[in-house]
Amino acid sequence: MSSSFHLPLPTGSQTPLLTLTRPTPIVWQIELHNGVDNRLAKSLINDAFKPALQIVEREWRKERAEGKAKKDKEAGAAALVIVGRLDQDKFFSNGFDYPSVVADPAWFTATFDPLLLHLLTFPSKSTFSRTDVFPTVAAINGHCFAAGAIIALACDYRVMTDGTNRRAWMCMNEIDFGAPWPVSFAAIVRAKLSRVSVVGKFALEGHRFTPREALEADLIDEVVAGGTTTGVLERAREIAREKAPKAREGVWGVIKV
Repeated sequence: MSSSFHLPLPTGSQTPLLTLTRPTPIVWQIELHNGVDNRLAKSLINDAFKPALQIVEREWRKERAEGKAKKDKEAGAAALVIVGRLDQDKFFSNGFDYPSVVADPAWFTATFDPLLLHLLTFPSKSTFSRTDVFPTVAAINGHCFAAGAIIALACDYRVMTDGTNRRAWMCMNEIDFGAPWPVSFAAIVRAKLSRVSVVGKFALEGHRFTPREALEADLIDEVVAGGTTTGVLERAREIAREKAPKAREGVWGVIKV
């Protein structure tokens, strides 16, 4: 897979939900573009997001093995960037299509939680294979709500627009429309957020964190000035390039998990 790679998914669809690219030899990129606000619908997750992760995993494993066989010291260096649709500055993801979640008793066990596990231990699909893990970066280029925030938290690094052009919030608003959290949501939040006061505001109050508030609460790592998707993505790619070599020795996942 070359750095000019460009793959809309699902393959053959006239309305792709995601585009997988490779902006550099060691950085892969997933752009979510399901409708206006990138809802994490079943079709996006099962027909596009999961296949994209599988493609990256397959290519990385192949190239790493080839590199190691040639005693290439750079073999295994890699990182993944996830960003909301590139033609707007309003949404990273607005979360689930909630009615479809309620209608599917197996939504979490069969659809969302397997995606979450794969992302947490990416590109491995199991916490038992910790040597096969590399850094992930969320480029939060707009509102980041509910399951969209969980996807962002599952990444190792998070950079967010400063919201100067359009407002941008990070929020878990299930408390406001009566949706109980699944175990996976609670586990991610408890693992990623260490301050009780922040967890309370995030989980029980549905507080809409501005980018600056999100930074102060350690929900994100950086705020990117300028309020544009271009700026957020550029910084996310920079972080990805910086961190990608840390995966070479196979202990990123061992130490992380």
